[in-house]
Amino acid sequence: MQPFRKMLIASRILILAGMSAVTPAAASTFDGAWNVQIASSNAACPSGTSVSIDINNGHVESNNASVTASGRVADAGTISVTLSSGMKRAVGSGRLTATSGSGTWRGAMCSGTWTAQRI
Repeated sequence: MQPFRKMLIASRILILAGMSAVTPAAASTFDGAWNVQIASSNAACPSGTSVSIDINNGHVESNNASVTASGRVADAGTISVTLSSGMKRAVGSGRLTATSGSGTWRGAMCSGTWTAQRI
């Protein structure tokens, strides 16, 4: 019984190690710098703003001191992001491919769409 238990524990460790090795590789498909163009459907809200973000192992980060970005990209490319600048905050979601992406966003008073291009 003891050798069987050791083999069972060893196989679980190998499976967990294999799963952790696969996750960063899959998430890294979208790693890199991205330029995001933001458009608003409301004429009273700013439109045409461009924001640069970085994706590192599936985590969204800002590379701009005036905008804080956070969020996550799933292995399939679905993305959820929060952008903050001072008191302003917007939440977005959408989908990325290897080189581009698009989606929608909403803030307290405004909403719209976004498109992204890998830099």
